Amino acid sequence: MVVPGQTPPVNIGYAIRGVDEPHLHTRITEIYLVGRGSSQVRIEQQTVTLMAGDLLVVEPGEAHTFLSSSPDYFHFVLHIPGLAGEEAHAEKMLVSRESLGL
Repeated sequence: MVVPGQTPPVNIGYAIRGVDEPHLHTRITEIYLVGRGSSQVRIEQQTVTLMAGDLLVVEPGEAHTFLSSSPDYFHFVLHIPGLAGEEAHAEKMLVSRESLGL
């Protein structure tokens, strides 16, 4: 149950493409559930290809970015813990493409 004024323990979102914005989260674990299409994701020094039905867990501190997505791509993303507003924004840190070996 969600209590008014309280942030839920999990935030759930979706996207029709992966965003190429190298970053890491200091507290949030991100879980991607691919529903359709394919994409390539860079996590630290490794490129991973995701396909429909795949699940990807990105732990706090792991730098990552999407490199490409197919035209039919769709994923759900869960943020654990769920944070809101300034708290969510403050824990996301941009990183250089070079730090991912790109």
